[in-house]
Amino acid sequence: MSAQGQAELLVPAELYRKAGVIFGTQICTKYMKRFTYKILPDGFYLLDVAKIDERLRIAGRFLAKFDPEKIAVVSVRLYGQKPARMMCERVGCKAITGRVIPGIFTNPHLEYYMEPDVVLVTDPRTDKQAVIEASKIGVPVVAFADTDNKIENLDLIIPANNKGRKSLALLYWLLTREILRNRGVLGPNEDLDVPYEAFMASRLRR
Repeated sequence: MSAQGQAELLVPAELYRKAGVIFGTQICTKYMKRFTYKILPDGFYLLDVAKIDERLRIAGRFLAKFDPEKIAVVSVRLYGQKPARMMCERVGCKAITGRVIPGIFTNPHLEYYMEPDVVLVTDPRTDKQAVIEASKIGVPVVAFADTDNKIENLDLIIPANNKGRKSLALLYWLLTREILRNRGVLGPNEDLDVPYEAFMASRLRR
């Protein structure tokens, strides 16, 4: 990528690489191939930095149009739970972390029932329950999707490593910043009050 191209990115291409955002899996579904640019000798796919960056910008503009209280951010995956909560603290959205209770979007008799206007999921596979319920009520779904993800019932894909703790921290940090910039809460070149590392979950204990 040229120096000019890198200057236009939300963060330097090297940061996307260091945080592991560009590293996919050894499996790539048909739809996700359009977001890759290379296969490493060990069989792992690399995602295209420019396409990741472009989709983060699109998602930021899209989500900024919604009432923040009507945005549901879902993460069953442990490394996505802290970033999701950090985003919602700053944006004002609703974080749903851990197990997704069946009926949370479809059963008004549930204590935790909510009526979102849009749903953001960390991983379409682990957050499948939320994706299915959102599709049933006709609510758009924005998703971080890795190379091995299927894309049924997803409306806006952000291609990225959605498994790593550094990757998810940077992705949620950038998306939070984009939403707040598009809403005018932050200036066009203004950063969040914390660095992206503050969004990072603790390592899993073995």
